[in-house]
Amino acid sequence: MKVSPVEELFTVFNQTALVIQEELECSFLEALAETGENLFQGSIFQEELSELTVKRLEKHYEEIHLGKYSNEEIRKAYQLVILKGMQENVQPNHQMTPDTVGMLFGFLVQKFVSQQSLRMLDLAVGTGNLLTTVLNHLQKDIISIGVDIDDLLIKLAYVNANLQKHPVELFNQDSLEPLFIDPVDVAIGDLPVGYYPNDVRAADYQLHEKEGHSYSHHLFIEQSVRHTKEGGYLFFLIPNTLFESEQAGELHEYFKENVIIQGLLQLPISMFKNKNTAKSILVLQKKGEGVQPPKQALLVNLPTLSNAAEMDKILIKMDKWFIENKPKNR
Repeated sequence: MKVSPVEELFTVFNQTALVIQEELECSFLEALAETGENLFQGSIFQEELSELTVKRLEKHYEEIHLGKYSNEEIRKAYQLVILKGMQENVQPNHQMTPDTVGMLFGFLVQKFVSQQSLRMLDLAVGTGNLLTTVLNHLQKDIISIGVDIDDLLIKLAYVNANLQKHPVELFNQDSLEPLFIDPVDVAIGDLPVGYYPNDVRAADYQLHEKEGHSYSHHLFIEQSVRHTKEGGYLFFLIPNTLFESEQAGELHEYFKENVIIQGLLQLPISMFKNKNTAKSILVLQKKGEGVQPPKQALLVNLPTLSNAAEMDKILIKMDKWFIENKPKNR
């Protein structure tokens, strides 16, 4: 039985990571980052490996040539191996944005942003899965910036981008600390939901809570807006309860002052464990000279994504909205 390209790549990523994990006595995800770097560089960099282990790895690496695989095949295989590693060593901050959501992000960026060359920022880049999914579905020249506080995730993102040959600048730091990056045209993000523990740092934000911890997802929105050009677009995966929390009043005021809500797409509940964890895609545009709001925001309740007929109806509705509203791009 013939295996798919994704299965071929998965097997090599998985087997070589297991070999490195056993010899170096490290975690599976750390070993995966190491083997990914070996594949990208075409050489084995772990000097502490035994000669026998090096030969085993070389035999596996000889089975594939990265040039014959598409970026999406590489991304999907790499993603599946990361998911395997995360299931073995579950950590609350190690989560991955689903493929279907990434593809929707790519579709929306393509629709809203007209310029061919742009800079894109993801302040919660994680393993780089959302970012590279978007890059793979855009016909544009993009320089990307990713930030994450987790050093293992940022290493996995680094290897992920290299294997797919995407030019991405990565910063391993707290995304809510000062960032020394030039303003971007587009910001994306699967927002980390919860409380931000650093109250002193949070006080630098308009959306900080006066008493107790501030919502990290609110601060991530504000930080993204800060680093986006006037007229630039922001695309966020948000909890459906974003505008219903006890801190929602401050968020409404912040939006009124700084951004225009261009759209809200509610994802099907079936994608999530229950309605309390359901999410939507929020599309914002930063205010600026000449930036006008749409006649009405794009409001969509997405059907189950496997329902082709209903999805076609929604896409026709969205195309009509774009024709009628013609978002102003910068």
